[in-house]
Amino acid sequence: MCHHHETDDSRDRRTAKPAHGPGRRDFLKGLGAATAGLGLLGLRSVRGQNESRPTPMPVRPLGKTGVSVTAFSLGGEATVEIRQRRDDAVAIINRALDLGVNYIDTSPRYGNGGSESNIGEVMADRRKEVFLATKTHDRTRDGTLRLVEASLRRLQTDRIDLYQLHNVRTEDDVRRALGPDGAVKALEQLREDGVIRFTGITGHRDPDVLRRGIREYPFDCLLMTLNAADIHFRPFQKELLEEAVAREMGIIAMKVTARGRIFREGGVTSMAQALGYTLSFPISTAIVGISHLRELEQNVEIARGFEALPGEERAAIERLTHAYADAGNFFKHRW
Repeated sequence: MCHHHETDDSRDRRTAKPAHGPGRRDFLKGLGAATAGLGLLGLRSVRGQNESRPTPMPVRPLGKTGVSVTAFSLGGEATVEIRQRRDDAVAIINRALDLGVNYIDTSPRYGNGGSESNIGEVMADRRKEVFLATKTHDRTRDGTLRLVEASLRRLQTDRIDLYQLHNVRTEDDVRRALGPDGAVKALEQLREDGVIRFTGITGHRDPDVLRRGIREYPFDCLLMTLNAADIHFRPFQKELLEEAVAREMGIIAMKVTARGRIFREGGVTSMAQALGYTLSFPISTAIVGISHLRELEQNVEIARGFEALPGEERAAIERLTHAYADAGNFFKHRW
C-alpha cells in the first residue's frame, strides 16, 4: 500500500467561453475528450524515436500563462520541508528535475522555511529548469512584502514565477487580501517590479470562498484540492473547477492522497488509481509531496503512462472512497 504525502496546501484550450461558464452537462461530457487528448501529449512526442529512450512526461498548458508544465509536479512538503534532512531533500529535488519535472511548489510555512531553504540549495544551480511557485500567508500588503523578501533569500533567486495567496479559508480572508492595503496590492507591485510573473490563490477548505476570490480578482492560477474522495463532501471538482476552466486559469491540484489517508484496504490501494483519478480532470498539473526517491520515480512513471480514466472508472474509484470520505476530506473539516 502506498503512503504518499503531498503539499498543503491540461486542460483543453477552449477558444470560446460562455460568459457564465459552460453548462454542467457539457462540462462533464467534455472532460473525457479533453483529458484524453492531454494524456497523449507526451506519448505522441516520442513516436518514431529510439525505443530505448524513456517516454517524457505529458505537459499541459498552465492556463493562459503561455507556460507548459508537467502533469506531475513536486510539492514542497514531506521530506523536502525538513531542514535536518537537507541531503535527502536535495537528492529528491535534483532527481525530480532529472526526470523532467519542471514545476515546484513551496511555501514559507512548510517546515518553517525549511522547504524553501532546501529547494534554494538546488535553485542556486538549476533555477532555469523550474517554474517556481511559493506563497504568502499574510493578508496585508506590508506583511506580504516582508514575506517575499525572506522567500527570495531562502530560495536563492531574485524572481518567483507564481506567487499565491496561501490557504484562503473564509470570506474575511478574501475581503482582507483584496482590500486597500491587502496582500493583492503587494502582488501587483511585485509583478510590476518583475519580482513575480503570475498570481494565484490557494485553498482546501471551502470551494465557494475560492469561487468568490477568482470572481473578484483575475488571478492567473488556482491551487485546489482534488482527490478520489472530493465528490462526497463540499466538492471542489464541481462549480469551482468549472469556473476556473471557463476563466482559462492555470489549475493545480493538491491533496491527491489526502496525506496518505486516501489509501485503505477495500478502497483506493494504489497511487496509479489516486493520481490517475486526479489527472483525468482538466487540470494543469498535480503536486505531490515526496517522502523518498522511490515514491518520486513511481509518480513520474504513472504520469508518463497516463491515459485519462473514462467516467465510469472515475465513478468506481469514487465509490471505493465512500465509506471513508471523512478521512479523504479531513482538511475540509479540520483545517
